[in-house]
Amino acid sequence: MEHTHLGRSGLLVSRLCLGTMNFGPETSEGDSHAIMDRALEEGVNFFDSANVYGWRKGEGVTEQIVGRWFAKGGGRREKVVIATKVYGSMGDWPNFNKLSALNIRRACEGSLRRLQTDHIDLYQMHHVDRATPWEEVWQAMDVLVQQGKVLYVGSSNFAGWHVVQANEVARARHSFGLVSEQSLYNLAARTVELEVLPACRAYGVGVIPWSPLAGGMLGGILRKAREGRSASDQVRQRLERHHAPVEEYEAFCAELGERPADVALAWLLHQPAVTAPIVGPRTLEQLEQSLRALEVTLDDKALDRLDRIWPGPGGPAPEAYAW
Repeated sequence: MEHTHLGRSGLLVSRLCLGTMNFGPETSEGDSHAIMDRALEEGVNFFDSANVYGWRKGEGVTEQIVGRWFAKGGGRREKVVIATKVYGSMGDWPNFNKLSALNIRRACEGSLRRLQTDHIDLYQMHHVDRATPWEEVWQAMDVLVQQGKVLYVGSSNFAGWHVVQANEVARARHSFGLVSEQSLYNLAARTVELEVLPACRAYGVGVIPWSPLAGGMLGGILRKAREGRSASDQVRQRLERHHAPVEEYEAFCAELGERPADVALAWLLHQPAVTAPIVGPRTLEQLEQSLRALEVTLDDKALDRLDRIWPGPGGPAPEAYAW
């Protein structure tokens, strides 16, 4: 397993990040623990979660599953870089969501308790909170860092100018600022190439793509349909909009002799700003299949072909739309 620095930090993380969103709703606790054990065996040391995962308000089901896995010992906690998130609603009362100083403190304490750990390695803002001043956000984060409860701070679903704004306010406070941004990024969703990726590269912020397979659309959906396997309504709707490029894409993957899912992940790993795509397996088999992407090398000719099948916005702004 190759490891790389998370953004400009000294922290080393695996080139694939294990997403835990399915742990609880889709994957039993026993199977979730087996997946995490296998990931660790393969050198995957970067796990991503969120306080709202599990989708039972206020319970933090997924974090609890991860916490009970940590509690088994055997160096599990020490070996893992654990990332989780704050923003989503954890209760029906005011101040149980978003990024007020009060909620950041409360949410962090809750995540620490559920994860059965004394610190969170990467604490991510799950979304931008336009109603809370950056000075308040960083004051709360700085306190957590000073207390040793959080080591690094990241963001998710930020626009490029949010990345800049957050880091400039942090700089004024002599804080380290954001080390990562978790964005929707895959062959079929490349909007972040306009401004988010350039901002991240300029500020030394590592990019962690979520939904690298476009919810399954890039995972060989046509072949699976021919085999009689069904897809969700959402994926079928996506396929209706993108049937022609998906068909061409799967044919090209067949030419390469690689699975479509592996090519999609490998393409992200070839993008300079990307630290680690998030893979969210429901089964142990899916995790093991994802590891193959680390061995796929795409030459310039293959990358050009993928750009023709799935054209991006034309590069960074403003050249993508102006001279």
